[in-house]
Amino acid sequence: MQVQVADQIRADVNAAMKAGDRNRVTALRLVLSELQKAAKEGGDDELAVLRRERKRRRESEQAYREAGRTDLAEGEAYEADAIEAYLPAELSDAELDALVATAVADTGASSPRDMGRVIKQVMAAAGGRADGRTVSTKVREALS
Repeated sequence: MQVQVADQIRADVNAAMKAGDRNRVTALRLVLSELQKAAKEGGDDELAVLRRERKRRRESEQAYREAGRTDLAEGEAYEADAIEAYLPAELSDAELDALVATAVADTGASSPRDMGRVIKQVMAAAGGRADGRTVSTKVREALS
């Protein structure tokens, strides 16, 4: 039986509390709250919620760094890293290039107008293990 991500995070929150790791407890509680909210709404699956929360943290981190607030940026980076531990490993560039090449061949794409179909197929094949921005860039390169 597969352990759900939320159950694993609950166990990790308890372990972090016992260890006295306040930063980790705070980060994991925020993520757990988002997972519970998504479950109540019947929306995204757990991995989609984790990816969304990681993306939010990375964007906040970048904004804080640009504003010269490294203390806050480091907190966001810590939270993003904590979330990332629960996500499957990202595809390597070579694996992603292979998926893009296969999708271009399968869809018969020949110009940038066909990007949407190719991106859709690559994202489905990647199974959430590739960032949309990276996929878009690779597809654009392949079609130009």
